[in-house]
Amino acid sequence: MREDTEIRIPRDDERIDVTDLKEVDYWTQWFGVSEQRLRTAVAFAGTVRDDLRVYLGLP
Repeated sequence: MREDTEIRIPRDDERIDVTDLKEVDYWTQWFGVSEQRLRTAVAFAGTVRDDLRVYLGLP
């Protein structure tokens, strides 16, 4: 478990930065997916939030 559990809202809410672990925490909660699922989605669909939403099959 990570020491700092504060969820930080990303500076850019249109793109996901998977190198920032706090952003990863934020986006996994926002999309309702695991960290692995988020990373897989980014690998296939890129870092644009709306592209990821579509890839993940979310409304």
